Amino acid sequence: MSLIVVTGAAGFIGSHLCERLLDRGDTVIGLDNFDPFYDPAIKRTNISRSLDHDAFTLIEGDICDSDAVDKLFAERPDAVVHLAARAGVRPSILEPKRCQEVNVGGTTIVLDAARHSGVPNFILASSSSVYGNNKKIPFAETDNVDYPISPYAASKKSAELIAHSYAHLFEMNMTCLRFFTVYGPRQRPDLAIHKFTKLIDDGQPIPVFGDGSTSRDYTYIDDIIDGTIRAIDRCKDYHVYNLGESEPIRLDELIAAIEKALDREAKIERMPLQPGDVDRTFANITRARTELGYQPATGMEEGLANFIKWFREQHV
Repeated sequence: MSLIVVTGAAGFIGSHLCERLLDRGDTVIGLDNFDPFYDPAIKRTNISRSLDHDAFTLIEGDICDSDAVDKLFAERPDAVVHLAARAGVRPSILEPKRCQEVNVGGTTIVLDAARHSGVPNFILASSSSVYGNNKKIPFAETDNVDYPISPYAASKKSAELIAHSYAHLFEMNMTCLRFFTVYGPRQRPDLAIHKFTKLIDDGQPIPVFGDGSTSRDYTYIDDIIDGTIRAIDRCKDYHVYNLGESEPIRLDELIAAIEKALDREAKIERMPLQPGDVDRTFANITRARTELGYQPATGMEEGLANFIKWFREQHV
């Protein structure tokens, strides 16, 4: 099987990806800096199962540290999946410089190390945020993405452009995956489904920005991992793919679904819309279906039930 490097290995998506790769027989080298953006102990729990596997190596380091990144490539990997990033729209507005340093500068360091070590296949995690307030739905990879509305979105689009230049100049196979609002067990505690679930379960009010009509294309973690692995195995030339569920859900519908799953009523605290937040996301996944064989299989009812089960196990 393959030797695969995963940056951001202890995060929500990264830890699931490492486990799936190990389960299928790959050897995995993971990098994570355990950034205190949220409790590092959560990330250590995320990665604990992989640490028990003989085919897994964890390097604790930052993608902005060239020496740490170089350690990933001591042996020539078959592929790199670059997930590490300074995440979130609102944090990027508070710290735009840090967002660009990590998401653009750090990505360039990883790309350069991969190039110098002759890694043939590079998978870059991008985001649906690059579409901004795109008026055309569903969002397709051919749509204009020149109008990001947050530093985070701009950083992800910038990373795609740098990746394209490396693919062109150095004959690297490059695949950019635009993830659409990923949820499921281990979801970051600051993201809506996790945050709302905890507040409703604790009897606390949930902050609802706007009138509840904004919508997101929530995508279950297993589907994202399936699409990512398909991209690893089919990485060739330069391609961009949407990985979403292609079934957007309004915010008020999401809250109702969480209420039903918890059998508790939410206390709503209405707040104005936040700067940088898009009105909606909606993935056209025709290209991913056709070229990767991607087929999301977990709807919101099942996915939310799985998340609630995990949540309750963490809060016994």
